[in-house]
Amino acid sequence: MVQLHRLEGFYWVARTGGFARAARAFPYPISQPGVYQQVKKLQEELELELFERVARDRMRLTPAGERLYRFCAPFFEGLPTVLRELATEPAHETLRIDAAGLVLRKLLPPWLRRLRREHPQIAVELAELQQPDFERLRDGRADLLIDHVPKIPRFCAARVVARSYPFLALPRDHPLARRGAALDLTALRDVPLVAYHPSLRQHALQLAAVREHIGEPRRVLSATSAEIILAIVSAGLGYSIVPWLDDRGPRAPGVRCLRPPAARVSFEIHAIWRKSQPRRAAVEAALALAPGPDDRDARPP
Repeated sequence: MVQLHRLEGFYWVARTGGFARAARAFPYPISQPGVYQQVKKLQEELELELFERVARDRMRLTPAGERLYRFCAPFFEGLPTVLRELATEPAHETLRIDAAGLVLRKLLPPWLRRLRREHPQIAVELAELQQPDFERLRDGRADLLIDHVPKIPRFCAARVVARSYPFLALPRDHPLARRGAALDLTALRDVPLVAYHPSLRQHALQLAAVREHIGEPRRVLSATSAEIILAIVSAGLGYSIVPWLDDRGPRAPGVRCLRPPAARVSFEIHAIWRKSQPRRAAVEAALALAPGPDDRDARPP
């Protein structure tokens, strides 16, 4: 009979790739030699080599180790969620949602109002993340992640709940903002670009679009949200390309937002959850009330 604590040591070494990293990742205090002994005794018990050493503290699974990891990983990854559910009264579930700032401000309010109206027993916890963190889904700290992501991990399932659209934001008094004006984007090459802060992933997407359609910006101003970007544009300090969850675009005083023909693309916003375990009732309820990607009624005006 395989002892569970030895299997746990194997799981953390397989997940982190080394004994020292596994000891640091354990949910309770344990030494590196302690982890090593767990794996050593498991291998002796099974009479199998589960790892091969590829560097000083870098271990790689053997084919037998790969098969064992695929079997036991869902148990250890799902255990925190099960324990949390057992400690919570069934009538008062908590739904933990991680989302991008724009999603929190524009998509979630009407969605969560419907959820609270139809399922008042579900408590909702929200966290704004600057970068999608799939590990929070894996270990049960989050139930849903809502954002645009280029690639969804294999351990996750997803549903499209909205689309974001890029808009050219101009001060209303800029010549290109006049209705009927020819949209010659090269006229913006000497105008400062108001961009997301370089620490945010949206910054690189903005710069790529600007370089493709306008050219290298001569000067870049930084902001941390679409609302702040629009405020700076409204002050006449520059232009920007901003994402928005409505194909009609942002409505901000002193700003005109246009969708240039060359940039008529959209980006899917997904609700993402871990698929290795049955979905919790709170997740099922939220997904049942989720908006569709073209549902105008679910968006704020």
